[in-house]
Amino acid sequence: MRPQKTRWVKCLSGERCFRPRCKPASKLEGVIVSLDEFEAVRLADWEDLTHAKAAIKMKISRPTFTRILSSAHKKIADGLLHLKAIRIEGGCCKIKKRSLS
Repeated sequence: MRPQKTRWVKCLSGERCFRPRCKPASKLEGVIVSLDEFEAVRLADWEDLTHAKAAIKMKISRPTFTRILSSAHKKIADGLLHLKAIRIEGGCCKIKKRSLS
C-alpha cells in the first residue's frame, strides 16, 4: 500500500463540532470529517474552485481531491440525515501558514 501524501489545508484553529439539538447528547452518534475532507468542501463548495484548482492548492492529484470531497459529502449527508454529530478533526494534513503581506 502506498503511503498517504500530505495534504495542505488552510484551517482556522478551534474546535469544530456540529450536533443536533433535538437529541440528548447521551443518545447521539457521530461522524468524523477529517481536516482534509473539510478543506475539500471549503475549496469546492464555499470558494467554488474547480477540482483541478483545489487539488493544486492542497498539493494532491485531481482524482485524489475528488475522492476526498466525495467522502466528505457522504459523511456530512449521513450526519444531517440521521441526526448525528459532525466532528472535524484529524487527517494527514499540514496547516498552511498565513503570509504576513
